[in-house]
Amino acid sequence: MAGGNERIMKALKEVWRRAENSLCADCGKPGPDWASSTLGVFICLSCSGIHRNIPSISKVKSLKMDHWDDAQVQFLAKHGNAVTKAIYEAHIPIYYYQPTYNDCQVLREQWIRAKYERKEFTEPGKQLPYSDGVKEGILWKRGRDNGQFLPRKFLLSEREGCLKYFTKQDAKEPKINVKIDVINATFQPVKIGNPNGLQITYLKDNKTRNIFVYHESGKEVVDWFNAIRSMQFHYLKVAFPIASDAEIKNRLTRNFLKEGYMEKTGPKQREAFKKRWFTLDHRRLMYFKDPLDAFAKGEVFVGSRENGYSVQKGLPSGTQGNFSWHYGITIVTPDREYLFTCETETDQLDWIEAFTSVINQAMTPQEYASKRPDSVSFPS
Repeated sequence: MAGGNERIMKALKEVWRRAENSLCADCGKPGPDWASSTLGVFICLSCSGIHRNIPSISKVKSLKMDHWDDAQVQFLAKHGNAVTKAIYEAHIPIYYYQPTYNDCQVLREQWIRAKYERKEFTEPGKQLPYSDGVKEGILWKRGRDNGQFLPRKFLLSEREGCLKYFTKQDAKEPKINVKIDVINATFQPVKIGNPNGLQITYLKDNKTRNIFVYHESGKEVVDWFNAIRSMQFHYLKVAFPIASDAEIKNRLTRNFLKEGYMEKTGPKQREAFKKRWFTLDHRRLMYFKDPLDAFAKGEVFVGSRENGYSVQKGLPSGTQGNFSWHYGITIVTPDREYLFTCETETDQLDWIEAFTSVINQAMTPQEYASKRPDSVSFPS
């Protein structure tokens, strides 16, 4: 009996060590140590918890702690991540957002359910709830002034190339009408305080406007997210006919590079430093009094090193403004220096890393065009 167990464990380890099984089949996290005995995929601990919530589809076991019988190991050997992905990920639309282990729970859960439970990607040309060219429904939207979440009707139209929302169900005129190509959407469960919280941003009068929404259904809010990406993709395909699908995909919704609190001082650099919430959206560094503000109080354009931008650790000697946090950062631009302080050294180093990643990238023609004079203002 012991010899049989040793043989089974040896065979299990051989399958486990295959290169194709070295990353989680669902989120790409290295070193998965769980597997589904019914799907034949190797997955991480976090994704195994999602699989456990769909027991009719997937039975998960630990590769280290649980007992595996001979038939289960043979099933894993016959399948594995490569074979199973070829079945369940055969026809993923190019615009569909495939989450990683850094993404939030609702994105990862709906990705797993879309693959294995709803089998959305197994057949070519399958009609999907986010590929119709129009989506209409209710989302709970946070009020700009009172902070209350209230149900609002939203309409997304590929034909009109826009997103609208209405303050009343029977309203004929929308409260906003935003072109699809200036929209960004990113999941913000912690900031919004809801596991299905979605932040929609767009440019209005050369300023970034934030809308915070959620839906009780994780599937519904992720469908909205992918519907935005679907319509953006088709809009950009028409607008840029010679661009490749991969190039267009890179221009769809994006996650913010970094967010968090820092202290800042004004342009004279003699004012007291004030605590503000900062969002780095590629080359736009915006700051808000509150993380859920509708509009930024100011923003800085972060250009490239070859255009005279740099980031330095610490503050210039003789900085006069009073500050309570002591881990300084200086962003140097062709026009002036911007001074910030962080609460911890870890925050300081993380922000410096994020700024450096942007500054080290060459600017595109579109980014040159977006560098407006008002985008470098930074009032106190």
